[in-house]
Order: sequence, then C-alpha cells, then structure tokens
Amino acid sequence: MPSQFHDVIQMSPEKRHAYLLTQATINQKIWILTDEHGCVMLNSEDEDCVPVWPSEEFAKYWATGDWADCTPKAITLSDWFERWTRGLEGDGVNIAVFPNPDEEGIVVFPDVFDSELKERNQSKLN
Repeated sequence: MPSQFHDVIQMSPEKRHAYLLTQATINQKIWILTDEHGCVMLNSEDEDCVPVWPSEEFAKYWATGDWADCTPKAITLSDWFERWTRGLEGDGVNIAVFPNPDEEGIVVFPDVFDSELKERNQSKLN
C-alpha cells in the first residue's frame, strides 16, 4: 500500500471529508459499493447511510469481511446532483463520508453534502 494512501486513511474524519470533496471535484466522480441488491448501506445510530469514497482504491480497501463481495461503482457528479441527492432525501438516507476500515466517518444529510460538493465545484470552475 503506497504511503500516501495510508496517510489519507489515517486522517481524521473531518480531513477525509475535505479530501473526498476535493477529489470528487477534480475527478467529477464519487464512488459507492454495490452488491447483488444494489447500493451498500450502513446503519449508524439508527440512521441508514450510503458510504461514499473519493476513489475506487479506497472503496475496494474498505470492502473486506462481510463486504468482500461488493464492487466499487463510480457515480458522476452530474448523476449525483440529478438523481442521488433527491433519491436519498426521499428515502430518508444519509451519507457516510469516506469511512475508514473502522467505519469511522462523518455522517451528513444529502442536501448538505450536495451543497458542499456544488460549492467546491463552483470554486474549481472560477
């Protein structure tokens, strides 16, 4: 495992959150995990969450144990903005931002995540 990869995994949840926003803006993608039932969900403190990662490598690294059969899938930011935010809100599902293998990460509402991404995306375009 490259040391930069290891350094990112060891960051605080807040720093991984910022890292994901930056990488998603640069690559115009967010990564989720899927299995035969669709998108992988986590349950955190009575909340259903969709975990998201900044790259395929980080999603694969997380997918061990019960999740070993899962496959990383890229969602373009345009698809995310068009369909995912509204869909997650409609289902009452939050977002687990870049959880590490210990499942530590920040949980945010879909509309908050959407506006953070759009804000970061806007500043990149200017």
